[in-house]
Amino acid sequence: QVQLVESGGGSVQAGGSLRLSCAADLYTSSYCMAWFRQAPGKERERVATINSVGTITYSESGKGRLTISQDNAKNTLYLQINSLRPEDTAMYYCAAVSSANYCPESWRLYNLWGQGTQVTVSS
Repeated sequence: QVQLVESGGGSVQAGGSLRLSCAADLYTSSYCMAWFRQAPGKERERVATINSVGTITYSESGKGRLTISQDNAKNTLYLQINSLRPEDTAMYYCAAVSSANYCPESWRLYNLWGQGTQVTVSS
């Protein structure tokens, strides 16, 4: 069974930075890889995606503060988050779907998920 394992979350003060990692038991270069987040009481939202040809998209709230990247040799996905805000507090999930070059916006269309890593930002 394919596994995605996130790490790197934690508790930080506003303005700080975190780097999340997702170790994938698959060839990341053949998948659309994505980061989602879900705050308590809110729907899971897409944060950033990178498709199989390297095209990257970011949510509006994350533009300028997020950097998604992947190391295909290590099959690892990363999310660098700078200038963290309290509203970034959420469980962050790594997700994947086998797709040539299309990354769906809806979390419902991703069939592979990690267990999540918690990010908590205090003001």
